[in-house]
This record gives sequence, structure tokens and C-alpha cells, in this order.
Amino acid sequence: MAAAAGGRRAKAPRGAAGRRRPRAAVRAGPGRGRERGGAAPAGPRAAAGRPVDEEVSSDSEPESPSLGRRRREAAEEEVEETPQEKKLRLAKLYLEQLRQHGESCPAPGAGAPAGRPAHVLLSLQVQPPDPASIRMLRGHQLPVTCLVISPDDRFIFSASKDGSLIKWEVESGKRLCVVPGGKKGTEERHMGHASHVLCMAISSDGKYLATGDRNKLIMIWDAATCKRLHIFTGHRDAVSGLSFRKGTHQLYSASHDRCVKVWNVAENAYVETLFGHQDVITGLDSLSRECCVTAGGRDGTVRLWKIPEESQLVFYGHQGSIDCIQLINEEHMVSGADDGSLALWGLTKKKPLALARQAHGMQDAQGLQQPYWISAVAALRNSDLLATGSHSASVKLWKCGEGFRKLEPLWDIPLVGFVNSLKFSAAGDFLVAGLGQEHRLGRWWRVKEAKNGICIIPLKRRAAAPSSEAPDSSEAPDSS
Repeated sequence: MAAAAGGRRAKAPRGAAGRRRPRAAVRAGPGRGRERGGAAPAGPRAAAGRPVDEEVSSDSEPESPSLGRRRREAAEEEVEETPQEKKLRLAKLYLEQLRQHGESCPAPGAGAPAGRPAHVLLSLQVQPPDPASIRMLRGHQLPVTCLVISPDDRFIFSASKDGSLIKWEVESGKRLCVVPGGKKGTEERHMGHASHVLCMAISSDGKYLATGDRNKLIMIWDAATCKRLHIFTGHRDAVSGLSFRKGTHQLYSASHDRCVKVWNVAENAYVETLFGHQDVITGLDSLSRECCVTAGGRDGTVRLWKIPEESQLVFYGHQGSIDCIQLINEEHMVSGADDGSLALWGLTKKKPLALARQAHGMQDAQGLQQPYWISAVAALRNSDLLATGSHSASVKLWKCGEGFRKLEPLWDIPLVGFVNSLKFSAAGDFLVAGLGQEHRLGRWWRVKEAKNGICIIPLKRRAAAPSSEAPDSSEAPDSS
């Protein structure tokens, strides 16, 4: 098992029995998140056991003593839930959701655990794209730093070093909404960001869009109208990673201040802060479980944060600064570093299951040979298909082979410039790359011939031949 770290962390108070009380979200004031304990918790129920927003008419019947006792007992049981009990309850809920949506999931391969989405071997089906079919959409003045695709694959949101935010329609390539960047210090008056936007995330229901910038701010937007809804403050340095927990409006944020924060976007509330990294955090990702993974830059670690258990697992494998990370499924993730390495991880082992060194080759920089930095990674969820970006004039597609124990290069897609962000569509029929003349986190190099914009790369599939062979990627990793 991966080694657990004892990093400092803001903890919720514990009851007399030593069990942790449920975390109560602290409602943020006008644009400011406060530390736990700084305000009264916005609890879901009033002291009498009724929802706080429930209307009670004057002719309501008085509550019977037995009913009141049952409600108090239920409330006590909720307070006394341990992290282990909560984990079991959430696991049962997750399995029930998978059963309800089972008909929309691919059929599990032989040996795939019941109730878990099967891993599809899309790398065998995807064909190399025709360069003429790649579309370039331009609208940002400075390098594109981040992008997301709406859950229905109809829209793309992109942001840039110029502070601007653009909503694109995938089919037509039209700009549906443009929020321009403003001057520093005008965030309260100006609708958009006034510094480099470094990261963004969209909720799984497509309702909320979150963006983070160098000026320590997290902005929450209505994804349909591009109207700004709220500003979260609390980080002490640039916000470098954002991710919504799938199926919820819980938002995780990472920062150059070395900490991870948890927010409740629906309630405009701060929840808690997690500590442990020893250098700036450069990337973050999450899926359905109440946990997230982070890339720790020069501290050389990837970390898995288990929120209910108040613990973290630490993974080692890269030699350079770890600049990007993404979960493939609930058991595997991929990360890239500036030493040119690409690592494939199982969440039960602290060392990489596979490591591709010099994944994008070598460059001659001022007479010195050094690897091309890996500046972006993407994974098509629950499949064996990966994509990586650098400034090597191409995006590379990879296959996860031998039960996630091998990385095999498939082909290169020619793209000039720094690939600062990569995302697969949910259906896997296109890949989007955010390009710029500079790296999203600095100005170490400048590719003058590059254009700032986003590229939509169509991914056509071969006719799948029937096969009785079980997918090797559905093999669960051992925990040794």
C-alpha cells in the first residue's frame, strides 16, 4: 500500500465519544471563505429537528413525543457516524447509482468487479486523425492555459493568460460568450479575471463553471449564461488546480500556497483545508469518490487525499517537477513532469506501474540536451487511451497495456506551440488542445510561430471486430 503521510490539516471538532462530527460548511461572506470555527455552521437542520427553511403554519399539529424522540435518535445517529461508517455508506450509494445507470455503461469484461464500469479498449479502435480535419479556434490574445468540455460535449470553455474566458460551440466553432480580462484590482467592478487564469472545472451536471487565477481568486460562473455568481477567497497564492467531485457541487482547489481547499459551491461555502505538500501544487483531479489527487511540483510527490478518513497517500516516481495529473478511473491515474517522464499509477502502490522516460523526446536548449517537458495529460475516462502534450510540435496518444502495467505510444498529432491543456470529450469522439506561445506557468521559452487558441481534433473509430478475449485493462491491481 502507498505510504500514509501525517501532514497537518484543519480538523473538525470531535464529540465526547471521540468520533468526528459531520463537517458543517461555513457559509462564505461577500466573496470571502472563512476558516472552520470562524462562524456558526450552516447546518442542514434546526435544533428541533426540522429543516431550517421549512415553513410551519400556525395550525400545524403538535409533534408527538414518540415522533420527536425518533427524530432526535436519527440526528444522534447522524452525528455519531464514524469515517469508516461513512465510507461504507458512500460505497453502497455509489454501487446503487452504478446499478441504476448500468444500462448506459459498457458491458463489463471477464474478471471486472460487479458494479464498476468496465475499462474499454478504445486504443484498438481509434484511428489517426487526418491533419486537414483539425480545427483551430482563435479568440484569446495570449496563450490558452486551461479548458474544459461540457458534460454533453456541446460546448468548450477556455481561458487564457490575458484573463479572458470564452464559451465555444463545438459543432459550429462559434464564440457564444466572451468575458474579457480586466486590469489588476478591478475584480469587484469587472465581471472577469484581472490576471492569468490557470485552471478551470465544470460540474458533472453542467451547471457551474469554476475558474482560478494568479491573483488567488476562484470565480464561480453559471455555465449556461457565463454570468459570474460568486468569488471564493482564502488561498494565499495562485490557484493552480480545480475539480468538481463527480455527481456533486463539492469543489476541490489547489494552490501555489501548498494547500488543498474544499468548497460547497451550491451554498457558497468554505468547508476545510488540507496540508501536506512541500512545494507549490501544480495540478489536481477528482472523480466520484470523496477524494482528490494532486501533483506537488518540485516536492516530487503525487498525493491522494482521502477526505473522510483525514489521511493522505504519498507516491514517488518522477525526478523533476510534476506539472500535470489526471485520474483515468477510480483506481489509476497518470502524471507528467518537466524531466520528460510520463507515469502511470495504481492507487494501491506508491511507485509507478509504468514509466515512460523522455516521452516527447529530447531538445537542444542553448547547447544542452534536455527532455521536452510534459505540460499536459488527458485520459479518456474508464478506457486505456491517454494523450500528452509538450512543446515538441506534437500531441502524443498512448495505450495503457497489460492491465495498466505498460505505456505504449500509438501515434503523434502535429500541433505547434505549448500544449497547456488537453481534454477528451465524454464520448471519446474528439480531443481538444489548448495552445499557446508560452508555458501556462511561466515564460521559459517562446514559440513564435505558434498561435494562441484551441484545437479540436476529431477521433474516428474503426469498426470494432468481435472478440471473445477479455480486456486486459479490467484487471484489478494487486495491493502488494
